[in-house]
Amino acid sequence: MSLEDAPDRRQAVLRAMAHPLRLQMLSLLTGASLTAADVARELGLTHANASYHLRNLHTAGLIVQAGEERIRGGIAKRYRYDAERDRDRDREALHPQHSAEIQRALFAAVANELVRRTAAADWSTGGSMTDAELWVDPAVWRDIRDRIAQASRDLHDAAQPPHTPGTIRTGTTIAMFRMAES
Repeated sequence: MSLEDAPDRRQAVLRAMAHPLRLQMLSLLTGASLTAADVARELGLTHANASYHLRNLHTAGLIVQAGEERIRGGIAKRYRYDAERDRDRDREALHPQHSAEIQRALFAAVANELVRRTAAADWSTGGSMTDAELWVDPAVWRDIRDRIAQASRDLHDAAQPPHTPGTIRTGTTIAMFRMAES
């Protein structure tokens, strides 16, 4: 979904992404299409709460309906996050024309999500982190940014449904941006 739509639409999309539960749902729906009941079980939510957030993500265009199934006489919608369709979302979301306040809110939500994920981390296997303000050649910056963006796409493409045998649960948070001149 392009965020080049009307400003109100762009704000709605960024606000939907800035909610910590919705970030978890986007991650969960990357590897599989799930119903609200599936999401509720996986995230420890009520069915009503999961449905509410899924509807919000769907209305914002961040997830797509991936079919329906009959469950105990009712119809359950399945949703998924289409990472390939949204390849440009992050670049668009961080475009200079968008509100700095909304961008900061999105980064704050991601920071809170990182705190949640690190509480559940298996530190026995190690990890990787870089946190720095560095001065580098612009061409080097673009090259490294593009390689990291490709690695991020590769991870999304490799995502499997939760608890798939032979898979491990991972946490990946990547935030890169050019600093303002001081």
